[in-house]
Parts: sequence; structure tokens; C-alpha cells
Amino acid sequence: MTAPSEPPPPRLSGHAIGPGRPWPMGASFDGDGVNFAVFSAHAEKVELCLFSPDGRKELCRLPLRERYGDVWHIHVGGVVPNTLYGYRVHGPYQPEAGHRFNPAKLLIDPYARKLSGRLKWSDALMGYKVGSPRGDLSIDTRDSAFAVPKSVVALESNFNWGNDVSPAVPLDRTVIYEAHVKGLTALHPEVDPGLRGTFLGLASDVVLDHLVKLGITTIELLPVQAFLDDRFLVNKGLSNYWGYQTIGFFAPEPRYLTKSALWEFQTMVRRFHTAGIEVVLDVVYNHSGESDELGPTLSFRGLDNRSYYKLTEGGRRYANDTGTGNTLDLAHPMVLRMVLDSLRYWVEVMHVDGFRFDLASVLGREASGFDPQGGFFDAIRQDPVLSRVKLIAEPWDIGPGGYQLGAFPHPFLEWNDKFRDSVRRFWRGDAGVTPDLAQRLLGSAERFDHGSRAATTSVNMITAHDGFTLADLVSFSVKRNFANGEDNRDGHDDNHSDNMGFEGPSDDPALLAARALRRRNMLATLMLSQGTPMILGGDEIGNGQGGNNNAYAQDNEIGWVDWPNADREMQAFVARLIALRRAYPVLRQKRFLHARRRAADGLPDVIWRRADGASPSPEDWHDPAFRCLCMELRMAAEGEDHGESPVFAVLNCGPALPLVLPDSPMGWQLILDTTRPDCGAETALPGLEAPAHSVLVFAPAATGETP
Repeated sequence: MTAPSEPPPPRLSGHAIGPGRPWPMGASFDGDGVNFAVFSAHAEKVELCLFSPDGRKELCRLPLRERYGDVWHIHVGGVVPNTLYGYRVHGPYQPEAGHRFNPAKLLIDPYARKLSGRLKWSDALMGYKVGSPRGDLSIDTRDSAFAVPKSVVALESNFNWGNDVSPAVPLDRTVIYEAHVKGLTALHPEVDPGLRGTFLGLASDVVLDHLVKLGITTIELLPVQAFLDDRFLVNKGLSNYWGYQTIGFFAPEPRYLTKSALWEFQTMVRRFHTAGIEVVLDVVYNHSGESDELGPTLSFRGLDNRSYYKLTEGGRRYANDTGTGNTLDLAHPMVLRMVLDSLRYWVEVMHVDGFRFDLASVLGREASGFDPQGGFFDAIRQDPVLSRVKLIAEPWDIGPGGYQLGAFPHPFLEWNDKFRDSVRRFWRGDAGVTPDLAQRLLGSAERFDHGSRAATTSVNMITAHDGFTLADLVSFSVKRNFANGEDNRDGHDDNHSDNMGFEGPSDDPALLAARALRRRNMLATLMLSQGTPMILGGDEIGNGQGGNNNAYAQDNEIGWVDWPNADREMQAFVARLIALRRAYPVLRQKRFLHARRRAADGLPDVIWRRADGASPSPEDWHDPAFRCLCMELRMAAEGEDHGESPVFAVLNCGPALPLVLPDSPMGWQLILDTTRPDCGAETALPGLEAPAHSVLVFAPAATGETP
């Protein structure tokens, strides 16, 4: 079955039409006009549609008569930047065979650098007749152009970068700050109201100053590639706040722009670089926003459904390894090319410094299952541009064999949920967690110490956008997601959280003090651990979400950082922790520590101790009541020692205990006590005690400094 189409608008007059070239992909202005190139392996005809500046009137349809392999191309003289366009693609409408061509549906160019207009939900967006007894096997011939964002011919090469260079922060000095473009600025009283929620607002002086004073080296932004709001959310008066429904892998999300100009994003990056901060993007190449077979036809589905997506049941259904209805097929060379072209574009044209890959196990799933030597990993690691930026994997998905923590190849870093859960459980007081915490403190070597990977591979976190904030983690034992409109069924149920005696907010001074102490203890554990630390934006000032642990649809005060009620004492403490980590290289080593003896002094690079100074016995490690773990750290035995100071740390989630420090010719100085966050450096005297529920850090007296 082939879909009929409406009579086309008249041909464009006064413009020279030429064959063009099959490269570069997308729309490229060359001074004389624009070259258009688009991929479709199974199409029978491809038409370029040009629109009026307001996007309301389709001016013409031009057939792309030239084809180089599966790339269709044309050159249209006289077309200038900011021209709006889209595609209509003819071919078989045979869902049972995986083909869903429907020329009545206007399609977004997968390589579009800009999009104009917002998606307007309508049944006309569907390739099939909604409500038909035949379901997706039926065909809808209504024109969808009025409801689809238009692709924009963008001029991307004229931004003045000046002397901009990437900060290229070494991994052992990296501190990541995960943030949302709008959420971080929407309620900030010192950000220009006209810029709140935008790229330019994020790069305002007050935000940059805040991050610099904290000691942040790298900001990781939730998705900023163009995305859509799911229909079911719009119908409930909500939106896709987090942005994990990408529809344009080259285009910045229009809602974060003030003037619909690419220079706004580029200006943001340049300002971050001037402040010495890297920009890493959370990217979603595992699926698109087109959902399953009952979703809209917006781009990939209409261009070549069988090539872009992993299909099942002969082609009618979609593999759903992502939980979103579809899975992009990176095993197809042109889909893989699109992803790599997109990544290079954001590095070379937009100057970003790295990527965090959402549901990254999907990207490595070959026909035989997850393969760390698969096509995506091979391609990205050999690429001269992409192999030098920061690459971070979320190492799980819901597909078969989807949990792959530790299985990714160098140079990928990985989000470490084992670290998250161990730290939460230890400070909650769960029995028997201490041995696991010891592994996390040393960078989870049992997971990552292979294949020449560094100890910085583990991205350690206590919280992230998905889950409780740090303040809610110590205030709620049960999630409160009712605002999402799903009767509190969504979001994780097992959060290892603890309300510490009272559910929700409280004005009890004693409870507030206890909650603040536990937050300090967890943050201190994060900064004392080998690996790469990541802080959720807002945790440093006590931001909460009212117990909502899945605020993906809350583009409002629930999801926005609460600057008006910022906890400035916690902010100062976080800055102090980061400074301490920066000051002591033993806390941020590249090599794993395995208690091997060092040539420099014959001492092990890590020594575990009990509070009484003795080394824990096997019985101690298996004792559920073993709740005070002491750690003496030195530089790794396999590395070079340049006289870096050792550190002695005490993590006590139990009652107060007498504390015996290791022998040291210089003596010890207390440089951190979470029960006294404002205390300065103090000489450690006999008769010390490890306070209940505390983290203490000591350094040799001759070198100890208060960060």
C-alpha cells in the first residue's frame, strides 16, 4: 500500500535547481544557495518542502532526483540561512514489513541544526487513523505540516570563538555538577528574569561565580538536544521537563533560546570555558521521541522506519530496550554515522567537552548481546575528535543483559549505582554494609580494575536527577510522586532513604541538625572516595522536591532549584570538601589501591583500621555491628611518590568511640569534622574520640592545612 498525498504546491520559481552533493548531510549554505542531503534506503521518492518565514505556508515541493547510494540530494540556488524546510517521503506503507512511508506527514531533517515552532499534538501527526479497527495498519492521509516543527537552514560557522579552548580538566581533578538548564536558573533571584531558564541565563555571572566558588570543574547538562513533550503529559497539563525524548540530535532545544540563535548556546559554552569549567551534555541516542507503532510520524519513522529502528515481529513492532517504545538501530551504518556526526558537531561546532550517554548499554547491544568491542564503541574510540573528550556511560537499560556496570571499555567512565546505594545504606545504619563501603571508597576496583582502566572510571554519586535529592533522602522514607498524575506508581520504591523519625519537612531544630549532619557525612564520603565525584545541582544548598523522586514532568517549583531558601552553610561546607579533595592527591588517584607495599617506605598504600587502631579481622568484616571504618591512604604502590601527604579518614555511622590514630613521626592534625563543619585545623591530642555519626579526616601535622 502506498499513501496518497495532497496536490503539491507550485514549483519554486527564480531559483536554480542543481543535483547537489551527497555530503555533508543536512542543509548546508554555500553562498549561492543550499545543498540538501538526506538518507533513506527504502524510499521511492523524496520531496523537499520549503516554507514561508512563519512556517504556515508550504511554498513548494522539490523532488530530490539525485541519489548517491541511499543518500538523496539536491542544490537549490538562492535559498538563504533561516529558510524553513522539511521532507515528504514516498514509499510503501507496509507496517508488517517495517515500512511506514506516508508523504502526508511532514518530516524533520535528522541533521537539522535548528528547529522552528513547537510540536502541536494532533491525530494528524499519526501515520495511521487513530481509532481505526485496523490500528496502525490503517493509513491517515491528513497533512501534518501545521503541527510539526520546521527544520531551519542554519549558518553555524560565523561565531567568534576568539581564543576559546577546552579547559580539558584531568580526570583526577574533575568534579561534576549535574544540572538542568532551566531548573538551575528559573528561581534564581539574581539572574535576569528575561534569561532565566535559558542557555544565556545559565551562563550568567552569578551562576558561574557560584560554581567557581564551589570548586566545580565540569557541568553536566540534562538533555539540551531538541525534544518533544509527550502527548499524555500535555493532556495532563505537564511537560517533558527532563528532555529524554529527543527529536533533533543536532539542534539545541528551542525553549532554552531567547532569540532562536545558535550563538546563544555557543556563548554559554565560551563563558563556561572562560571560567575554567567544562560542559558535558547528557545525550539520548538509544531512542527517539517517536515512541512505538502508535506514536507520531515526525522524522525517522517516515524517512526509513526499517533502517532507523530495531524492529520485531517481521517489522511491525519495535524493540523496546529503553522503556520508551522504540530503540534506534546503531548497527545500521547510516544510523551510526548520524550519531557520530552529531557527537562531532557538538564538539567541533559547539565546543562541548564530553557526553553522558543515557541508557548506554543499548548502544553496545549487538545481535549476540552487549559487546564492549561492538561497532559503536569501536567507532567512537578510534575517532580523532571523539576519543579525546569525556565519555560517561549510564551502564544499564531494561533490555536483555541490560545491567553492564564495569563492562564498558576505556576511556568510558560509568555512573556507579553501587556507590550510591552503599553510601546511602551505610549512613542509614544498615547492618553488614561496611565491607561494601570499603570497596566503594577505593573506586570499586572489583568492577573497574581491568582493561587498563583508571580508578577515576567510577562516577561516584549519592544523588542524580533520577531519584531523591539529598535533602529529600534524609526527609522521606516513601516517595511522593502524586503530582506526576500516575497515582504514585512511577519512580523507584527502594531508595535506601530515611526520614530520621518524621516524614517530610520539619521545624524541629534537633531533627534538622541531625538531617544536616547526615547530608554532610554522605557528601564527605563522596569526596573522600577514589573515582570521579558527581554532585546533583541544588544539593549543595539543600534543595528538595517535596519527596518527588521522579520529577521528569515537573517544570515548576517542584523541579526547579529553590534558591530563595538556599542553605548557605551547606554550600560553604561543600566548597570546603571539594577544596580538601583538591589539596590532597591521595584522595583522587588514577591507580587503584590494593594494599600493596610501596617501594618508597614499605607501607601498604591503604591500611584499614578499627577505631582502636587495630586492623580489622575477618570476623570484624563480617560483624553486622562493625560501623566505624578507618582508612589510612597513601599514593598507590605502582605509581610514583612525590612526597604527597597521607590521609587518615574515619567514617563512623555508630555511637561515639575512643579513637587511636596510627603512628606518625610528624603527628596528626584534624582537618575535617562533620559534626563541627566550621572548625579549623586542630592538633590531634591523646584521648581523641570519634563522635557518633561523623566523618573525621586527619593529615600529618607538618603539612595539614584547612582547605
